[in-house]
Amino acid sequence: RLYQIPFGMPNCEDEAETRTLYLVGDFSAPAEFFVTLGVFSFLYSMVALVLYLRFHSLYTENTKLPFTDFCVTVCFAFFWLVAAAAWGKGLSDVKAATRPSTLISAMGVCQGDEVVCSAGTTPAMGLANISVVR
Repeated sequence: RLYQIPFGMPNCEDEAETRTLYLVGDFSAPAEFFVTLGVFSFLYSMVALVLYLRFHSLYTENTKLPFTDFCVTVCFAFFWLVAAAAWGKGLSDVKAATRPSTLISAMGVCQGDEVVCSAGTTPAMGLANISVVR
């Protein structure tokens, strides 16, 4: 929800005053899908672990239970792939929206002929990149 994140921009007419701009974009849906699927996968893994360890005889005697477990695992694997791809796309959109050159081009102050705007540091996205690779 980048549209909720403000950042200050100097006002050239009155140097003591700053204008508040907001980032553009809402990329929360892919992130929420990724996290929700991760939580459900964890919960299913815990239930399956209890079933494997505590009710092993029920698992080995019933022929439908292993097949059901296999089908649910295949569904989770497919949705995990979809969620990772969605979060990867969402992350690339977040990177594009927060790129310093994009922010500078959105500032009216920086559009003047004699004005030179430069970005400070580039945001570190290493941990976010690792979240997609997982």
